[in-house]
Amino acid sequence: MPELLIIKPSALRDIVHGLQVAATIKTQQPDWRISWIGRDIFAPLVRACTAVDHVFVFRRNEGARGFLQLMHEVRQREFEVVMDFQGLLRSGLMTKWSKGRRKLGRSDAREGAGLFYDEKVPLPPAGRQSHPLEILLQFCPLVGAQPEWHGPLQFRQLNRLNLAFMEPRHGLKPVLIFPDSRRAERKWNGFGQFTALLIREAGRKVVWAGNTYVPCKEVFPAGTFINLTGNTSIASLAALIAKADWVIANDNGPMHLAAALGMKTIGLFGPTDPRVCGPYPLNSPTNYAIQAPVGDLTLLSAKEAYARFRRIEGLVRGERVASLPPFAR
Repeated sequence: MPELLIIKPSALRDIVHGLQVAATIKTQQPDWRISWIGRDIFAPLVRACTAVDHVFVFRRNEGARGFLQLMHEVRQREFEVVMDFQGLLRSGLMTKWSKGRRKLGRSDAREGAGLFYDEKVPLPPAGRQSHPLEILLQFCPLVGAQPEWHGPLQFRQLNRLNLAFMEPRHGLKPVLIFPDSRRAERKWNGFGQFTALLIREAGRKVVWAGNTYVPCKEVFPAGTFINLTGNTSIASLAALIAKADWVIANDNGPMHLAAALGMKTIGLFGPTDPRVCGPYPLNSPTNYAIQAPVGDLTLLSAKEAYARFRRIEGLVRGERVASLPPFAR
């Protein structure tokens, strides 16, 4: 059984894209055994993905000691192919010290990482303006697979968690919202008012989630709103998303995970271009992006976002609705 090692320690959105590539390879080359180097905080998600057979855990907070321990474990196994999806100095060093017959890396690698590759994977025709997943899919032909996305990600034991709070209301599963973003310019501050509209006008149940606490100043009737921000683990993320009707988020990792799971997904975009980094596949009937006027999220009102959501929702249900505004796709 040929062994493949993928190096992608972080961040969540990039790991999701990497897992989609692993799943694409696994679908076309089922004999490959895929191992993964990932940070400890993301390891539970990677370990649960059915495309990955083994995870080497990188404990970044342990510094040089953690790095050396990781490489000691990795070097116990010989790989047919090592792929560096990260393209930075640290991942380049991981590639160098891994035992692999072929070592593949990104042609746009930085920090000198390219010095450690036997082969550099070319960018798609659109170059750096390509979607990040399409860039990583270019690794596939080097192991005899087509660079084509092969459907939703699968995760083990999605139903093992007790998520009773995600039960439907009025026959509809909750709308799951991820209101945080690591970058201020990508964080929309209208989710409180938007949630109020969902609950009061659409009769929906809304759940907020994420690893950073985001307060909500609105007050809602009992049983209509749950705020899990600051109390959402990586291990529960896929199961939580799978229980939702819609997932609505800023341009962040959970949005990409929702799209990778095949969920109905809407991303809210400010300065980033949804045609380049929107929920993938960009033309999926369940994936949508709403971009703020002139790329400024402070100019996107809750009422406008809610109106667009209702039009998108109607479109997905097959209703005849007014045409969607630019970038709503």
